[in-house]
Amino acid sequence: MTEQEASEDALMTRIGQAVILLHAGDREEARNRLGEIWSEIGEEGDALHRCTLAHYMADAQDDPADELAWDLRALTAADGIRDTPCAEPAPHLAMRVFYPSLHLSLAADYAKLRRPEAARVHLARARAAAGALSDDGYGNGVRAAIARLERRLATEPGEGPRPFPEQSP
Repeated sequence: MTEQEASEDALMTRIGQAVILLHAGDREEARNRLGEIWSEIGEEGDALHRCTLAHYMADAQDDPADELAWDLRALTAADGIRDTPCAEPAPHLAMRVFYPSLHLSLAADYAKLRRPEAARVHLARARAAAGALSDDGYGNGVRAAIARLERRLATEPGEGPRPFPEQSP
């Protein structure tokens, strides 16, 4: 293992440790640790690290607008991974499984911010990208979350049932 690979592994370990804190309910400490790591890697750091960190940093936010900003950073970083020329296609293909979750997160953010049209756009993108998901716990969980948010948005008070962009009226 090279020094750079060891450093990258250590960085992902630190991100993982912050995520454990987040899932244990210590949002503030998770946010602090993720913020420190973000300061180290910055906007120009490795796209996979930025995508992973921003995706979890969004979950650590208390303000829906801040959550949206971090989820947008995660999507931008994922797009950077996809658009980077690579000798091996595997990293690009592996990123496809993250798009349903990234777009689902954005849809949920927009729904919290009472922007249902933007939420529907990202929900449609999540649904369209869901074909990349495996038939496993993660894939089934993301598909179920997409369906739940679709139902919620379709029956929002005052709006009545509304078709999603990929559906005909």
